[in-house]
Amino acid sequence: MNRMNIICLGVKDMEKSIKFYRDGLGFKTDEISNNPEIVFFNTSGTKLELYPVELLVNDINKNNPPEIATGFRGITLAYNAKSKEEVCEVIELARMAGAKIEKEPQDVFWGGYHAYFSDPDGYYWEVAWGPNFNFDKNDMLEF
Repeated sequence: MNRMNIICLGVKDMEKSIKFYRDGLGFKTDEISNNPEIVFFNTSGTKLELYPVELLVNDINKNNPPEIATGFRGITLAYNAKSKEEVCEVIELARMAGAKIEKEPQDVFWGGYHAYFSDPDGYYWEVAWGPNFNFDKNDMLEF
């Protein structure tokens, strides 16, 4: 599993969020609307870091660390597959590694194929393939 290219954030106010990321932080996108249904930002790459949550909350604010939450927090991680078969392979790999399969592989309304699993810490991953997915020479999904 090495194509961890997209981090999906659930937002309450798309206009506020797009202005923050696009206009405030300068994340690159072709989206010009301030209130699209969905927006993708181009990044130069993503790495996944595992870090003990107890240390992370203290790193955020040692004097007043955020509360460690449980349950779905409105964020998913994504693995972008190159085929429907790869979606199934990754789900089986996750299952064998101890993940909880939240949604078995299946066709999805946007024409692709996807599934969901949650890792041992409860983070949700979408494993998805789309008929228009193209990857660059570094296996980064292109839009």
